[in-house]
Amino acid sequence: MSLKQVYITNTSIFLPNDPVSNDDMELYLGFINGKASKSKEIVLRNNGIKTRYYALTKEGKPTHTNAQMTALAVKALFAGEPEKIKSLELLSCGTSSPDQMLPSHGVMTHGWLPESNSIEVVSPSGVCCAGMHAFKYAYMAIKTGEVKLAAATGSERFSGAVVSNVFEEEAQKLIELQKNPVIAFEKDFLRWMLSDGAAAFLLSDQQNEKGISLRVEWIEGVSYANEMETCMYMAGEKLPDGTLKSYMDYTHEEIMSKSILSIKQDIKLLSDNIIPLGGKRLKEIFEERGLEPGDIDYFLPHISSDYFKSKIFDIMALFGKTIPYEKWFINLYHLGNVGAASAYMMVNELFHSGKLKKGEKLLLLVPESGRFSYMYALLSVC
Repeated sequence: MSLKQVYITNTSIFLPNDPVSNDDMELYLGFINGKASKSKEIVLRNNGIKTRYYALTKEGKPTHTNAQMTALAVKALFAGEPEKIKSLELLSCGTSSPDQMLPSHGVMTHGWLPESNSIEVVSPSGVCCAGMHAFKYAYMAIKTGEVKLAAATGSERFSGAVVSNVFEEEAQKLIELQKNPVIAFEKDFLRWMLSDGAAAFLLSDQQNEKGISLRVEWIEGVSYANEMETCMYMAGEKLPDGTLKSYMDYTHEEIMSKSILSIKQDIKLLSDNIIPLGGKRLKEIFEERGLEPGDIDYFLPHISSDYFKSKIFDIMALFGKTIPYEKWFINLYHLGNVGAASAYMMVNELFHSGKLKKGEKLLLLVPESGRFSYMYALLSVC
């Protein structure tokens, strides 16, 4: 069987409503016990985010579901050629914040696309890597000749989980926060980091006749769950022995009193491992594929906070594979942390910027702290 070349021929994004400034965040998310957060300014100072997007009104009411936003991003791939959506053969949708546990996020998105045909739909789950898993499934389907045209998406809508009426107040550790910004990665930090939105790639076995395309050279991932405990989790509780107890094994009363459905994170585990493990595999990829930092024109690392930027740089320097900052492209600061959609959003901004030149190479890095998984991809402008 001969394998096909795979190209990203278009990218799109959907951002709900207007950008929300740091000063206005609590107008949308609400005040805990009627009081402004004591840790907000410290967390924002370390994450570097200036604006983000919420699928909410200022009264905290939802304006879009995750599936609706994802469908709007898919439709945007066909702007100017709406009938072309009928040529779509595969829809691959990744998210860590589906609107419901069942049915899957992918089929709910497909339900908002009545103008499409009956097609294959998949829904990779996980945390930030879910969007990249969706991308890889679409890539492999085209690579093997199963389909000719596919859409892959990444999306998030976490705002509904951090509005004040469903968010449990946590004690603030201001002195510790000032000494060590990683401590901010407790439940409260998520209120000041997460952003809503969706983005999509259109993948084909044919490159664009006009304009640029991005040839997918390779996509690969790695999980260290065989040696690492759970770090970031939701709908469960981490026990003293490191195992995770499912929400199904708690009573309804315990689910509420223990805040089981909230997103939580093991801070020490995150701090000690997220950068070294990701850097270790990146070094191995450079060696296995014969890559050098000079081969990369744009480095697109998904980071949840500006705090991690220098940490990634330092670990690359330690491994002797430093990519200089002038080659980095990050849009965290004006879009916020959109989890599974963040890599898509970086590629989308570059794709439509007019800056890319044929022959240039883009290296994507997406970590997730769920149980320490990483995805990497190399794209060539053609």
